[in-house]
Amino acid sequence: MHLASIDLNLLRVFDVLLEERSVTRAGVRLGLTQSAVSHALNRLRYHLDDDLFQRNAHGMQPTPRALEIGPNLHAALAQLQSALTPADFDPAVSERAFSIVGGSYVCAVLLPQLVAELQVSAPRVQLQIRDSLADLAERMDSGAVDFVIGIVDQAPERFVRERLIQERLAWVVRREHPLANSQASLEDLLSIQHVVVAAPPEVDRRRAISLRAAWEDFGELQGELARRGLSRRVGVVAPDTFAATAIVARSEMAALIPRRLALLLSQSGRLAVLEPPYESSPVEMSLLYRKDRIHEPPVAWMRGLLRQAAEAT
Repeated sequence: MHLASIDLNLLRVFDVLLEERSVTRAGVRLGLTQSAVSHALNRLRYHLDDDLFQRNAHGMQPTPRALEIGPNLHAALAQLQSALTPADFDPAVSERAFSIVGGSYVCAVLLPQLVAELQVSAPRVQLQIRDSLADLAERMDSGAVDFVIGIVDQAPERFVRERLIQERLAWVVRREHPLANSQASLEDLLSIQHVVVAAPPEVDRRRAISLRAAWEDFGELQGELARRGLSRRVGVVAPDTFAATAIVARSEMAALIPRRLALLLSQSGRLAVLEPPYESSPVEMSLLYRKDRIHEPPVAWMRGLLRQAAEAT
């Protein structure tokens, strides 16, 4: 098969359809009718001798062949677009939307700094903040997601993973708790029940991106308890950090959360911060993005702003 035999518009349809997994949504993005998208897909199926997409209850699901060629095709189209796009990206007038995957910690700790800068230097730029997605790697490959911020356990080689924030953990109790404003010992902490954030790791199994969804200290507390023959009492297992702190603020329990977030929440007067009475290593928050996209002026610019915001936290 020769490239000259394929209409490049068909490749664009394939690229958008791989991202949207819906003929209707792809048509909206491309400005085409559903019939035109289906016709383009049928022509590409003929050229590549593969179904490419199969319809099921969840939409248009790509075949192994489509998943194989998708990332390389997207990269090629991005390079072509880059060659035809002026290099003088101007954030002051840009209306570009940036998509960032990050949880409540990112929204509370990092984004206020970023938004403050955007309001000054890029007032028309839009941020789209999302929770993690099952097909995260594919969405990053397609350009639907620009950055991921979180505790990244693993990611394929085509992604850059760089340290963004080094975070310590701290315990929180309600402001009127007997342990508040004291140097609590390990025995003090073990005398009360704990609220544990125990969300399972978020894994994109098809493309092997794994994000840690909980803020427990990687077994250091449990290791200390095991060495000393002690145990703790878990009163509540919560789905996320803000649920845990809401419970702590209205109970006699304690929770282990990121220190920056603990200090922010303590400013409300409802929580008190306790330093861990044992060795506690820092947790690394990473910035994840496609290697081949960092040369795109908008992506490079936003990466710089994210790093500036992280340094200011």
